Amino acid sequence: MQQIPVIQPGRLREGARPIFDKIGIVGLGLIGGSIALRARELWPTSLVIAVDNKDVLETAMRLHAIDVAAEDLIVLAEADIVILAAPVKQNIALLAELDENVRQPAVVTDTGSTKRDIVAAAERLPPRFTFIGGHPLAGSAHGGLSHARPDLFVGRPWLLTPALRPDGRARPPLSGSSEGRAGSAGRGRSLDRPESSNRPDNPDALDKLTEFVRAIGAEPRVIAPDAHDRLLAFLSHLPQLTASALMQVVGDAVGQNGLALAGRGLADTTRLASSPAEIWKDIAATNADQLGPALDALIALLQDLRRDLPDGDRLAEVFADAARWRASLKK
Repeated sequence: MQQIPVIQPGRLREGARPIFDKIGIVGLGLIGGSIALRARELWPTSLVIAVDNKDVLETAMRLHAIDVAAEDLIVLAEADIVILAAPVKQNIALLAELDENVRQPAVVTDTGSTKRDIVAAAERLPPRFTFIGGHPLAGSAHGGLSHARPDLFVGRPWLLTPALRPDGRARPPLSGSSEGRAGSAGRGRSLDRPESSNRPDNPDALDKLTEFVRAIGAEPRVIAPDAHDRLLAFLSHLPQLTASALMQVVGDAVGQNGLALAGRGLADTTRLASSPAEIWKDIAATNADQLGPALDALIALLQDLRRDLPDGDRLAEVFADAARWRASLKK
């Protein structure tokens, strides 16, 4: 049986002109919930439509994070933009359901941590949809709507991966766009030129999504899907697996009583170990070919350190290099 959407009671409608009149969000976790909260602050005249399970939607309505709530995708029928903010594999599966539920032309994007699989799957969408992959590089050690906040994306990069051409090459940039100018920098710049200068068939969609991302406080940057997945394997996926593995090794070795003696160093180093496994299983599975070599590189270095324990020469080299890179990271 099709469920009737729940609509938030009326509120004072004033504010900036909306970029999208009807914003559909599928998945109200940390990312989807934070997008909803910020969109509702910025564009009171826009309708924020959410799809999730009943308990999450009830919480979102109490928080006044959304205007319309439903467990069925049909509620997205008139959405101008559909943001898939569920786990990676679920987002890919949801693409196949959009045709029968979203009736009008719409921009479709996602917030997943891997991009190649979903960009490839999006090639099968009907032409009335323009898919542009997205990945906000913002988050928290804890997921869920209860940790969502409207300022989550302020000052953080938001990577955009428009679809490639049918021949697999990146689409050329629009004439005069910042992505196409050599030496361009700042918001909207490409991370990986020329491969990352791809544009969708509907360039207005990328322009609008870029404006949307910038409005909620993030810094949009364009990158090719394959370059994205390699980069994030090292910047995000490897640190997550490393922190979780380290915490397990330490916890199993010293137990609760030993952990009571730990200082801030261990807590800071293993902050990511609180992340939910169900999200990371999808990320690991859809980026295994890039994450595997990243793990191999770390394992090889750890083995070097293990062999070098009596002398410490390799340890000194690693510490010096690590300190140098860490200084760059903090800038």
